Amino acid sequence: MGFDRVSFGVQDFDPQVQRAVHRVQPTETVFELTRVAREVGIASVNVDLIYGLPRQTMASFARTLRTLVELRPDRIALYGYAHLPERFKPQRRIDPSELPAASDKVGMMRLAVSTLTESGYRYIGLDHFALPTDALAIAQRRGVLNRNFMGYTTHPDADIVGLGVSAIGRIGACYSQNHRGIDDWRDNIDAGTLPVARGCELSRDDMIRRAVIMAIMCHGEVSFDALHASFLIEPRLLLHDEIGRLKEMQALGLVVIDDDSIRVTDQGRFFLRPIAMVFDRYLRDTLQRGKFSRVL
Repeated sequence: MGFDRVSFGVQDFDPQVQRAVHRVQPTETVFELTRVAREVGIASVNVDLIYGLPRQTMASFARTLRTLVELRPDRIALYGYAHLPERFKPQRRIDPSELPAASDKVGMMRLAVSTLTESGYRYIGLDHFALPTDALAIAQRRGVLNRNFMGYTTHPDADIVGLGVSAIGRIGACYSQNHRGIDDWRDNIDAGTLPVARGCELSRDDMIRRAVIMAIMCHGEVSFDALHASFLIEPRLLLHDEIGRLKEMQALGLVVIDDDSIRVTDQGRFFLRPIAMVFDRYLRDTLQRGKFSRVL
């Protein structure tokens, strides 16, 4: 076959809704599809799991985790549900009172981490777990793990051509995104023009910050010597303000800062996103305007 990975989406609800979903997509069907995928040579089975859904409880999520461990996919992406009704029209039909509290979401995340790691999965970072034999875990051990806007990848840093509605592409230091609406996208295609809605070209400062964020996300460490060699800069001077903002996280035991590097601790690996956000000057402004979901 032409693919080496297959992905499934999994979510849980309260028992009544769960029974209805089971009739549409029985658990037995997912197990059988996974068996067939491996039988025909699929090297890596991935499952996307969402927590923080309406009416989701610790008990229902625990049941889903037990089923997931039994399925034993090679990779697991664990995403927290982001409620953005002002941006996504279908979410306006959701009653906010039925969403789990932030403390419950933290509990679900902690339960998932403990359940999966105790079941033999390696915590790759952010929302991803993988069995030690999976290529993602192997790449991390070898220090060649990479990340793009689709998530962690074993492929080296490279140009990406985005195809289809809302697809994101990257050529060199330039990023572009296609139209998010099918009509606008189709009009460009019919006219023989690129369906690009927006784009940007990274500045030198952008590329430095991208390198820092990538190092945190993939390797849990930013080497000042490596930054100096790559960009001919004095990292501690350029990132002086950001390093200052990390002092609070250092006091919490999430990072260690010395003359040579910034290192994420074992505890800090579960907070890679807020650590990396410190170095994103655009995201700081956007968060102040309330455009993105909270970390939890």
